Amino acid sequence: MLKILSGDRTVVQDRTIYEDAYIFAPNLHDMGLMSTRDFQNYFQLFKTMSSQIQPPDLLIYLRASIPTLVAHIQDRGRDYEGNMSLDYLKRLNQRYENWISGYKEGRLLVINADDVDFIHNPEDLGEILNQVRAELHGLF
Repeated sequence: MLKILSGDRTVVQDRTIYEDAYIFAPNLHDMGLMSTRDFQNYFQLFKTMSSQIQPPDLLIYLRASIPTLVAHIQDRGRDYEGNMSLDYLKRLNQRYENWISGYKEGRLLVINADDVDFIHNPEDLGEILNQVRAELHGLF
């Protein structure tokens, strides 16, 4: 992250540090796979780290329903994702929704991934790129 900030190139990052702290770590804690002490230590470390960096210029959230998420997982064909339970996926999706509804770190663009196919449809990709440009640089 610090290397990205000190560079002079535009960077698109697939994940943020926020997701681990607000989605995955709390989920592990709730599932009993992370102790309360470890979770509290982790979250305190996250708060210290996040205070030292600036948020992304634009956070793009791809909102998707469970059927869309399942279809994307099947399309990717990754073995480790194929073993994911539907209940686990629902819990993660709800955590994402809760987190994004309170996101105040910077600019946010929410794209309904149920309505677009930017992998296979160039028009959808173009529309998304236009939305990103508008968020970053304005309409004109």
